[in-house]
Amino acid sequence: MQIAGLAVASGRRSHWSFHRRWRCLHLALIALFSLPLLPARADLSELRQRGVLRWGNDAEGGAPYIYHDPDHADRLIGFEVEFAEALAGRLGVKSEFVQNNWDMLVPALGDGTKFDVIIAGLERSPENLGKLAMSRPYFIFGQQLVVRAEATNFTSLDDLRGRAVGVLSASGSHHLVERHGGIEAKVYQDNVNYFRDLEVGRLDAVLTDSPIAQVNLVGNTKLKLAGKPFAPGYYAVGVRREDPLLLAKINEAIGALIVDGTLERIYTKYALWSPEQMALRDWKADDSVIAQTQHSALRDWRTYLPLLLRASVTTIWITCAGMVLAVVWGLALALFRMYGPAPVRWLSIAYIEVFRGTPLLLQIYFIYFGLAQQLGLKLSAGVAAVVSLGLNYAATEAENYRAGLQAVPRGQTEAALALGMTRALAIRRVILPQALRISLPSVTNDFIAMFKDSSIVSVIALVELTKEYQIRAIDSGDYIGMGLMTAAIYFVMSYLASLGARQIERRMNRDHR
Repeated sequence: MQIAGLAVASGRRSHWSFHRRWRCLHLALIALFSLPLLPARADLSELRQRGVLRWGNDAEGGAPYIYHDPDHADRLIGFEVEFAEALAGRLGVKSEFVQNNWDMLVPALGDGTKFDVIIAGLERSPENLGKLAMSRPYFIFGQQLVVRAEATNFTSLDDLRGRAVGVLSASGSHHLVERHGGIEAKVYQDNVNYFRDLEVGRLDAVLTDSPIAQVNLVGNTKLKLAGKPFAPGYYAVGVRREDPLLLAKINEAIGALIVDGTLERIYTKYALWSPEQMALRDWKADDSVIAQTQHSALRDWRTYLPLLLRASVTTIWITCAGMVLAVVWGLALALFRMYGPAPVRWLSIAYIEVFRGTPLLLQIYFIYFGLAQQLGLKLSAGVAAVVSLGLNYAATEAENYRAGLQAVPRGQTEAALALGMTRALAIRRVILPQALRISLPSVTNDFIAMFKDSSIVSVIALVELTKEYQIRAIDSGDYIGMGLMTAAIYFVMSYLASLGARQIERRMNRDHR
């Protein structure tokens, strides 16, 4: 009995000891693999130890914010570059620029591992205050309408009801146009291309921040300012809420830069100083400005789902139209390459290699912006998207068809010719039907892939499903919930497309004896 009791006790201790060891090992592994994911707190001690203030911005922002020196292509200049250097100097550290897409700066700041602050023309707005802490302003701006030089009937947003107005994605201008209502907002990812679209007549106006309008209209006789700046706003430094001490020091530093004239010197250098900037000295937080609360996309699905579904319609028609063009033109390319005369074969091969060997994004820019600038061919964004996707995928489909044509035994052609058929008739009635059945799985797979690739057309101001997700996720702050709904819509579209493809395959594979 005693021995049995000792054995049981020993077994319990052994089990408990094993359980404890496994638990400790489990916790140690979690801690080990979590270390790289832990936020790098930008507290003052860590900042000074590192000796660098990392600030996020987008180098595509352009003048006068941040741009490459014309005389030194590897050097960034601009009033925000010099402001960041002056701010870092006040904090006793150096300035380090970190590249990030402008409309994704706020989400990227969240974990604190990429950069410490945002200095990128970020508006001190209720939308942004609901997502992060913001410093006192370092610049005062207004919203400015820009129209073509010959336009005389546009001086305010009220004059633009039912018209197309270009705005920067997730900017104050974007939110202002959406709140105003009755205006067709064309959403762009940069501060340059909407001016080009305005010049060629694709837009009726552009709404942007006054510094952007001021710089881009210098020497531009095709565009003009419409009315005076309105809806004044402030640029401020974005800081994580977890870094209140850093925020306090940044506020002190900005105040000192205002008082000692550093900001005036920087802004004068870039022709941005105006009497309105004097209000920075006496600025006080407006208690009436209420930070916009974050929303749960899944809880508010009745609001967000219709918006995503509406954008998915754009994705569907662009994909279907693009694939029709790709299938027809790809088949023609394959036939030219296989059976055409030598010059036609060479041209077909050159087309296929060029379109397969260059990025789709580059082709979209060339077709949408390049043709309008050089040839005056002003394609709408929808037409340009369909043409770009269709021409790009046609090169891939041509190779799919070529593989199908080569898979048909040569004896089939010889037998058809022996029966008295012409070469063209043999290809049309004997070779091509078999080749299409062989190529169909690859073609339908590309059709499903185009649903996802169609998201790239957002660069020419088409708000398809992915772009709508990005806009609404930034507004709501819920990337997971919005992402789940968006992924579900993509899955349904792709699954229905695959079901249709399998049905077509079954019909084509029937034995018609």
